Amino acid sequence: MSASSPVAVIDIGSNSIKLLVATATRDGSLVSLAESTKETRIGAGLGGSPPQLQPAAIERAIESLKELLCEAGPFQPGKVCIVATSAVRDASNGDDFAEQVDEATNHELQILSGAEEAAAIARGVCCDPRITPTESSYLFDLGGGSLELLTVRSKQVEQVISLPLGSVRLTEKFISDPAAPLPAADVASLRTHVRRALQDSGFRFDLAPSAAAVVTGGTATTWRAIQATQAGIELNASDPTLPVGEIEAWAIRFSNQSMEERRQTVGLSAARADVFPVALWTLVEVAQAAGARSLHHSLCNLRFGLAARLLLDGS
Repeated sequence: MSASSPVAVIDIGSNSIKLLVATATRDGSLVSLAESTKETRIGAGLGGSPPQLQPAAIERAIESLKELLCEAGPFQPGKVCIVATSAVRDASNGDDFAEQVDEATNHELQILSGAEEAAAIARGVCCDPRITPTESSYLFDLGGGSLELLTVRSKQVEQVISLPLGSVRLTEKFISDPAAPLPAADVASLRTHVRRALQDSGFRFDLAPSAAAVVTGGTATTWRAIQATQAGIELNASDPTLPVGEIEAWAIRFSNQSMEERRQTVGLSAARADVFPVALWTLVEVAQAAGARSLHHSLCNLRFGLAARLLLDGS
């Protein structure tokens, strides 16, 4: 397959299923031709024992996959790659779901390990023209099912870990009623859990205070979308810097609101209103563990990393 032939990558995440159709230029740059998102919440039920994908969520996911494949069709991609991350790999019926996807779409579903997911995220961020490679940096990706933590030096991953600290999973575990304002005790228990999980993970937050901290994932994208919408500008034109103090202020604000009140926030997807306060508190704890005063948001994530492999590496 030539480098100019488009590829389609579909990422089945815990909150949403996302499509990227991309191609590569002669100089090796990645170009997005189309992007689309379907909110499916396949990760609902991750808090159960054992964690299990629910029939209704599976049905929504498969229908969304068919719709996204139809959207990709006009671009005539030379390769289609469908992957799943934390929700599916942790579910007791994840393999059964993969078989259903294969049968319904005629495409094989690859269930990524935590390490494979993190490596692809790192590759994707390296495709971001707005990020200047530094000597060393942290890279965090927060999704609905998991949190990936990486240390990157000269575009090479030196440290990587995947933790079950996604927003859907933690909301189910710690928030007694996501539709109501969050009790202070629930928030305190949540933050303590995240803090201890980071401490016990073995991940070393030992870079210099000047090291960059890059964040990807739906939480950061949503927070930035809220800021962009309120400023009346497009997301791509907004400032990618996320000050940690402002993230914390919004976490407090959303925690004090009911879900219906959160849904009135322009730029916040109604489908994320229940888990968004937990997601913001998790970002705050991660940033504080890293000693970061701000996070730099990148839109080049897992899908971009997988597309780069297909287009530039041929694998």
